[in-house]
Formats: sequence, C-alpha cells, structure tokens
Amino acid sequence: MSLTDEAIARIRSLIQSGELPPGSKLPPEQQLAAQLGISRSPMREAVKALAVARVLDVRRGDGTYVTSLAPAVLLEGLSLAVELMQGHTLLELTEVRRLFEPIATGLAADRVTPDSLAEIRGHLDAMHAVRDDVELLNQHDSAFHRAVVAATGNEALTTLLDGISSRTLRARVWRGMVDANAADRTLAEHEAIYAALVDRDGVLAQATALIHISTTERWLRQVHAAQQ
Repeated sequence: MSLTDEAIARIRSLIQSGELPPGSKLPPEQQLAAQLGISRSPMREAVKALAVARVLDVRRGDGTYVTSLAPAVLLEGLSLAVELMQGHTLLELTEVRRLFEPIATGLAADRVTPDSLAEIRGHLDAMHAVRDDVELLNQHDSAFHRAVVAATGNEALTTLLDGISSRTLRARVWRGMVDANAADRTLAEHEAIYAALVDRDGVLAQATALIHISTTERWLRQVHAAQQ
C-alpha cells in the first residue's frame, strides 16, 4: 500500500467510525497529518482523491469538510464511468437494468404517492405529445423511468439506475431512429407500466417493466450480433 493509499484508508476509517461525521470539518492539514502519522504530501494527495470521489469537499479559504455522504453525492460519478464504457458493456448495462428496474418498479407500485403518479403521468403525456421527435421522446422516456424508480423512496437505487441510464438512453435513441414502430411500442409499454402503478399492483408493475426492458435488450442483442 502506498503512503497515499494508507492516508486514504485512515481518513475513511475516521469517517466510518463517526469521528468525522457527515458535514464535519477536517482538522488543518498539518494537524491531521500528525494525528494519523502521515506526512503532509501523501495526506494532500489523499484529500484530493477523496474530494474527486465526493467523500470530501474542499472549500477554498474555509477548509475541508466531509460531504453529506448521501447516495446521490457518492454515486454521482457513476454516469461518467458508464459513459466511458465501450463495446459489449452496453449489453451488460442493459442486463443490469433488466435485473434491477423491474423489481424497483414493483416496489414503486406499493409506495407511489399521488404526487409521484402525477409526475409520472406528466412524462407519459409528454411522450405522446412528442412522439415524432426521437430525441425529445427519449428524454421524457428517461425521465419517466427515473420518476418511477424515485417513487420507491430508495435514493441509492434511484441513483444507481439513473447512473446507467445515460448510456441506455442513447441506445433507445438509436432504436427509435432505425425502427419506425418503436414509438408505438414504447408508448404502449409505458402505458402498461403506469396502469399497474395506478392499480398499485406490484406483481403486474414488475412484469410490465420486465417486458419493456427485455424488448430493448433483445433489440440491442440483435444489433450487436449483426455487427460481429
């Protein structure tokens, strides 16, 4: 383990133990380095690395603080990492979505509120209104799914699925460009998901989401196979 890695591990230990809780201010660099028995140079590098990971927040002229450590903060970089993935990993991401999102949709059916339903309906209505505009259709498609997952109240799950959707969003755009019937199928499948949420039928909601995501995954696999 390098000195920087050791410094990272020790700062993380302070956070995990509660000695440095979310929102707390770290001691000055020299004091913290002496406290942990690490020289200032690797300590400085450790702070930089943890700031990039959104564990720490370096505020010029004020000091360094532990972030809220909320899932939305810590997992914010996931979408960037996803965008850098190439080749067959697009299929892997769609597979991950198929494993998680139907379950989340079923959970949403049990927890959805009237306000959440109104938001989901709004995105669905917008999809109908812009059905001839592939880019706008897919923007509201993505927003629809995020609102459904957000209805679970599970921030970690929402952030994870939102992180992988940026790449799959492009996949849906590609599909819309080459498949003239994609809009009709997409709208019908989203209507089915919404109806299950309105009925608060978790089993049906999960099934309709699985059918919808599997349709996209099957199309992607066909395209991938044709390119080999």
